[in-house]
Amino acid sequence: MYSEKVMDHFQNPRNVGEIENASGVGTVGNAKCGDIMKIYIQVEDGILKDVKFKTFGCAAAIATSSMATELIIGKTVEEALDLTNKAVAEALDGLPPVKMHCSVLAEEGIKAAIEDYMAKQGK
Repeated sequence: MYSEKVMDHFQNPRNVGEIENASGVGTVGNAKCGDIMKIYIQVEDGILKDVKFKTFGCAAAIATSSMATELIIGKTVEEALDLTNKAVAEALDGLPPVKMHCSVLAEEGIKAAIEDYMAKQGK
C-alpha cells in the first residue's frame, strides 16, 4: 500500500521534462523491474537552479523521481550529492520494502547527473 504522498507524486509528478543544454544528465535503470530514470540538472554558481526528470516505470519510480527533484532544487551540488535513498523514501512517508529499489534509483540518477556535470567541468 502506498502513502498519500507517493500517490500524489505519482498522479501529479513535479519537474517532469527535459532541460535543453543541461549542465548534467544521468540515466539509470534496473533491468530486473524495467524502471528507467533520466535526470537533468541545470547548475548556476554551484546551485541546482533546475532539475527535471523522465521516468519509465511503476508508481514508486515516478514518485521517487518527483520527490528527489523537489528535495535538491535550490541546493548546492555538494548538498545534492548527500541525498540518500532513505531521505527520498522518508519524504514520501515510506515505501513498501519491495519498492525501496526505486528510491535507490532516484539517488543514483541524481548522482549520475552530478557526475556528468563534474566531468564536463573537468572535475
